[in-house]
This record gives sequence, C-alpha cells and structure tokens, in this order.
Amino acid sequence: MEKPLETPKPENGHKPLEKLWNRDYCIAMAGNFMLFFSFYLLTPLLPIYLDAQFGADKDMIGLVLSGYVVAALIVRPFSGFIVDSFNRKKVLMICFFFFFICFTGYVGAGTLLMFAIVRTIHGLPFGATTVANSTVAVDVLPSSRRNEGIGFYGLSNNLAMAIAPSAGIWVYGATGNFMLLFWISLAVALLGFWCSTAIRIPYRKPVEGKPHLSMDHFFLTRAWMLAVNILLFGLCWGVMANYVALYGKEQLGIVDGTGLFFALLSTGLFVSRLYGAKALRKGKLTENALEGAIISTVGYTLFALAPGIWAFYLSAILIGLGNGRMYPAFLNMFISVARHDQRGTANSSILTSWDVGMGLGILLGGILSQYLGYSAAFWFTAASQTAGTLLLLFFTRRFFLSRKLA
Repeated sequence: MEKPLETPKPENGHKPLEKLWNRDYCIAMAGNFMLFFSFYLLTPLLPIYLDAQFGADKDMIGLVLSGYVVAALIVRPFSGFIVDSFNRKKVLMICFFFFFICFTGYVGAGTLLMFAIVRTIHGLPFGATTVANSTVAVDVLPSSRRNEGIGFYGLSNNLAMAIAPSAGIWVYGATGNFMLLFWISLAVALLGFWCSTAIRIPYRKPVEGKPHLSMDHFFLTRAWMLAVNILLFGLCWGVMANYVALYGKEQLGIVDGTGLFFALLSTGLFVSRLYGAKALRKGKLTENALEGAIISTVGYTLFALAPGIWAFYLSAILIGLGNGRMYPAFLNMFISVARHDQRGTANSSILTSWDVGMGLGILLGGILSQYLGYSAAFWFTAASQTAGTLLLLFFTRRFFLSRKLA
C-alpha cells in the first residue's frame, strides 16, 4: 500500500497541494457509500425473496428485477443536464429523499405486481441521485486535486456494492427475515439523505449563453465504442451479482457461503483499486483496463467451469481484482475523450452504459437459468466477458487513443 502524499512546502514559487479530504468531500463520499449500500444490501437476496414470497419463476424474477435498471437508464441521461441547470444541492436532496422513501414500498408490497412497480419506480431516484451526488463531489473538490479525488470517490460505491451483499446475506442467514433487511436499507438510506442536507456546495454562477440542446448533452457520442465495451462488462456483473446467491443455495447447498463470496469480491476490488492507482496516475489507462479485463475473464470462466467450492470462492477474488482495475480505467478513458464542459456527460454516459449491460444481464440471466440452467447463464457471462476483452484488445484501445484529447 502506497504512503499518502505529504503536502510539500512552498518552494521556488510553487503552491502547496490543497487539502483533498475536506469536510464536504468526506460527507459526499459517505452519502454515496450509504446510497449504494442500502440499495445493494438487497440485490443478491431479492431473487430468493421473490421465489419464497410470491413463487416467481426465474424468468419472471429477471423481468421484475430488471425494471429498476430500465428506470435508471431512462433518467440518467437527463440527470447530468438537470444538475447543471438547477441548484445542485436542492436537486441532490430531492432525489435522495425519494430514493429513501421508496424503501417503504418494499415493506408494503403484498403482490408480485406491486413489488415490480415499486422496484421499477425506485430506479428513477437511484439513477438521478448517483449522478447528482458524484457531480456535487466534484464541486467540493479543490481543482488541483480533482483527478485524484474522483478516483478515491469511486472506492465508496465499489466498496458498498461489494460489502453490502455480504452483509445482507449474513443478516438473512442469521435471522431468515426479509423485512428486517428492508428496514435496515431504509435506515441506511435515511442516513445518506442526512448527508445530502449537511453538505455545503460553493456558489456557482448560472451559465449564460448555454448552447441549444444536442445529443452530447445526454450521451458522449465520441465515446460510443467505449460504451459498447463497458456494456459487455456490465452484463456480466448483472448476471453474477443477481443470481449467485440463488445459484449457491440451489446448486451448492450454501446460504451463508455466498456472503463470503461477496466479501472476497470486495477484498479484490479494494486491493485492485489501490494497486492500480499508481499506474492510472502515470496515464496507463488502456494497460490497466486490459489487465483488469483479462483477470475478470479468468474469474468468470472459472466460475462457469464450477469444478468445486474452491473455484467458487477463487473466482470471486479474480472478478474483484479484474473489475477493480478495469472500471476506473474506463472511467478515466471516458473523461479523457470529453471536453472539460462534458465531464458530467461522460460520467452519466459510463453509468448509462453499465446500466444497460446490467439490465440485459439480469433479464437474460433469468431466462437462461430458467430454461437452460445455471450453467448456460454463467457460460454466457464468461463469453460476454471474453468478447469485451477481445473488443478492448483489438479495437477499443486504438479507438480511445485516436480520440483522446490533450
């Protein structure tokens, strides 16, 4: 682990580095962590809940769970434009409040249709809040530490997305109570909403003479091949994250053990992000992305082979290590092909592409596991990851280098 950078003394007219870990940046990171933690606490267990509570089959489960991704996908392209046009703190607070209040719908949903409606509606504030909170985090960062700060900010949601499923599975294994999980998510989301009210954002003058609406306000068209590539990787995550618990329970006879799966995944993500930070600072974006994609390909293939319990857990480490290298590299690649006034659009575009992939993964994973079995679903995941890696190796790297801005 690298030592933290020391603030240099003023010398030869150079200014010391501005403070990175300021109060408002830390609050923004905490809010982001709670946002993702509350949402992904339920992710691996909802297929089990829908099966136990409503008797839903696997393709219906995939259809119900993909609803939130569709909703997030619809709202995200507009979110960047909204946070640039209105008071960002107010937008963040409104979005976070509706995200928090939607958890009460899970408690009250008495039918499969009602649950599907609540889950789909929940995707709207989730998609908008992720964009608003990340934009606010950039606002409160000192300009000299912005690139570094954006990299650390990504750790908060990566850790939450990996740790929360483990915590949810542990709580369910200890209590067998789904309602308790819904209430925990509600409480954590409330803390996240409080963070949105406590953050202080510097005054921003309204932008005059803004250009007319164009496609680039909603999606970074210069990065279209990067978007296709990250979609393929998001598809793999959608299948794995949503069906690994059900697979572990039905095929391997484990419940608590899938919590260990996500704990190992979390460890891989965290270690990989820290290890790859130095290479990213040196500008080795395509190298980091390709190394991560290859490691993830090995992990997904090992998972699909399913030679035993040891492979089940080893694949979690490999997938975590790979995604921890690949995703931040792609985020920097999106930003590097965007103009300075398109950074919000770049952030929204990678999230949108990831959402499309995850939604397809959830939907196709449910259909394949229902009609062809889990083996087909996870081999499809390995094939998608392999296709994404080959696309990156032979086409996306050259595409990025030809469009990278100075």
